[in-house]
Amino acid sequence: MLSLFRRGAGAAERLEGAPKPNAGIHGDLHVIIPCIDLQDGRAVQLVRGRKLRLAVEDVFGLLERFRGYPLLHVIDLDAAMGRGSNARLVGQLCRRATMRVRVGGGIRTVARAKRILDAGAEKVIIGSAAFRDGALDRAFLSRLVARVGKKRIIVAVDTQGGRILVRGWQEKLSLTPDKVFRELESYASEFLCTYVDAEGTMRGTNLPWFRQLRKATRLPITAAGGIRSTREVRQLERLRMNAAVGMALYLNRLR
Repeated sequence: MLSLFRRGAGAAERLEGAPKPNAGIHGDLHVIIPCIDLQDGRAVQLVRGRKLRLAVEDVFGLLERFRGYPLLHVIDLDAAMGRGSNARLVGQLCRRATMRVRVGGGIRTVARAKRILDAGAEKVIIGSAAFRDGALDRAFLSRLVARVGKKRIIVAVDTQGGRILVRGWQEKLSLTPDKVFRELESYASEFLCTYVDAEGTMRGTNLPWFRQLRKATRLPITAAGGIRSTREVRQLERLRMNAAVGMALYLNRLR
């Protein structure tokens, strides 16, 4: 049994038990990617990467909860924000998972990327390390490709107000995705694009924004940020995009 704590205006509320997957989403499992975002050893869901909305103490129970999905994202938020690491927990999740796991969050060295892949991750998700001094860090990306191979690299191009965010979404660059996609294609097999403006809000995502992104690159894209309905998932699928879903799955509201 999972123990979830949902944080509202007052004290955290404890929710006993994990909601069952909605029957209506079974046909979309192949394009939906559940997310386990780690903070202080728990799986959490944040609003726009800042405000805690809910936390799950039994992280391994989520592997059973999401067992029907072919892919899983595991993101170490503490490492992304430079506030610690959940490296041991990440490794345990990779080894125990029955689905393919992509891992991100604070992967800023080639050695760390290699360790995560050796632990069982299918791919690593590179965010902040892809950029340096407001531009692409071509030297780092080249070293990473040489060591692990382009096929095992996803680059996260997360945005707020149309501009790319790095350092755990704490720093906004002047760059926009359309300015970097073409060159990044040389270093990645696909992109993860989070619309941070809607992340964790359960208000729906920005489909016109993802249509713009689709036109800017030939590589596969996984869309994230505010996705709350199977209608959005199917519209993203028509754009040849997967949908990374967090809050709507945790609250059992993806319909």
